[in-house]
Amino acid sequence: MLKNGYGSLTQMPTSMQQATLAKRSKPIHTRVVSSTPTRLRLRVAPSHRQSGEIERIASSLQAHPNINQVRTNVQNGSITIEQDGSEGSQENVFASLKDLGIIFGDIAEGKSDAAAEVSNAVVDLNKRVRVSTNGVVDLRFLFPLGLASLAVRQLIVKGIQLEIIPWYVLAWYAFDSFIKLHATSQIKSISE
Repeated sequence: MLKNGYGSLTQMPTSMQQATLAKRSKPIHTRVVSSTPTRLRLRVAPSHRQSGEIERIASSLQAHPNINQVRTNVQNGSITIEQDGSEGSQENVFASLKDLGIIFGDIAEGKSDAAAEVSNAVVDLNKRVRVSTNGVVDLRFLFPLGLASLAVRQLIVKGIQLEIIPWYVLAWYAFDSFIKLHATSQIKSISE
């Protein structure tokens, strides 16, 4: 037995690293997405999705004797932990996660679960569109283009029809365009 209760020299730095991580950072809010005897998947709150923080957690977990592999996805805030499945291993993993300062609960932060899932689906779809077009376009381009195409179609089929546009629609567009154009000029002046 080594000094301070460490069983071997290889355990000492890992335990010290875990203790330092837990003391150094504020609690990390996560949610258990799925849990089986051999696999645990966590979703980290958006406020803690920095690559350095998630990588420190992953490297601390890699040293755990019951963990075979840890995979991370910083953009989605996902940590997938492959366990050996032995009896009591999942409880040990949860105890280690709590030692690292991880708190389990709802991380939607004002969004319902349905809204968070729809948002994640749109983000995934946007990534797929960007990859399939080699980064030329994404949904932020295609969605307005689709609306503009519908507007042109309506113009061709029905004509201008300015007399049927309600005053409040024009007022809203005036206000919205002023705010968006004004915010863009403020950002440019701040960056200069």
